[in-house]
Amino acid sequence: MDLSQRVRAILSFVQAADAGSFAAAGRVLGITSAAVSKNVASLEKALGVRLMNRTTRTLNLTEEGGAFLRQARVALDALDSAIDTVAAQRVVPSGRVRISTSWAFGREQLMPVLPALLSRYPSLSVAVDFDDRVVDLVRDGYDIGIRGGNIPDSALVSRLVFRLNLVLVASPEYLVHHGVPQTPRELRAHRVIARRFLGGQVAPWSFKMEDGSTTTFDPADAAVLTLSAPESVVQAACDSVGIAQVGVHLAWKHLCSGALKVVLRRYHEPGNYEMVMQYPHRALMAPRVRATLDHLLESFAKDKDLHVPLEALDAYVA
Repeated sequence: MDLSQRVRAILSFVQAADAGSFAAAGRVLGITSAAVSKNVASLEKALGVRLMNRTTRTLNLTEEGGAFLRQARVALDALDSAIDTVAAQRVVPSGRVRISTSWAFGREQLMPVLPALLSRYPSLSVAVDFDDRVVDLVRDGYDIGIRGGNIPDSALVSRLVFRLNLVLVASPEYLVHHGVPQTPRELRAHRVIARRFLGGQVAPWSFKMEDGSTTTFDPADAAVLTLSAPESVVQAACDSVGIAQVGVHLAWKHLCSGALKVVLRRYHEPGNYEMVMQYPHRALMAPRVRATLDHLLESFAKDKDLHVPLEALDAYVA
């Protein structure tokens, strides 16, 4: 007997023992009495013992049948308990949620919203790995991944958190000493801070010229400092090392405080990048994961630093 046949046979046996007849058991299970009888007979054949003695009017359990019935009830009660546990979690999410994210976003945006999540769901626990490398969510056992950039198509479900626009910035002190570049060509005469990604590449900076053409600048050619962590690039710009390309969400508070200024705003292309939350499955999502996703999306939607309109940068141009 395969597993499904075994389960049907056990249910038929237990129901027949409770109801006292195959006909009554069939009415409860929605099958014919003949089907109940066949299921019980198959179970007896598989076990090699008689579980019931049948007459035209009664069913009597054998000694083996009574022992089997007690064990079958334990197994069915365990299944009911498992179902009740999962159903209860739909009301009160519980268990551990594993999240993978980058160090910068994790520290600045994720960490501040986790206390409210844990307060809202006391039975929930969260494990966060801060890692800038791209991980395999399924293979590595993560429930949620938060990543930014050009997100490739995959079997994962992606939910947009915000558009990851880029901006060129420098400190007022740097600009006083080195001047404000007026065109992309002037960048070659400036000190530049480059961002190196995990694969070793340094992404070019893109510009749209007045005649509609597009040009690029390779910051690696003029870099006086090359860094892999985006928050370090921002800090270096604040420390007057040079001009840097950074995410608007990372630069915004420094622009507002006056620690940074926007350069080449009229030419610089903000890119077509995005920050997303990814997870393996949409259907039958565990309540603990659904509750976490909903809380994070709601919290990130309220974070004004993540949704700065590009036109707002005009107020901070050098």
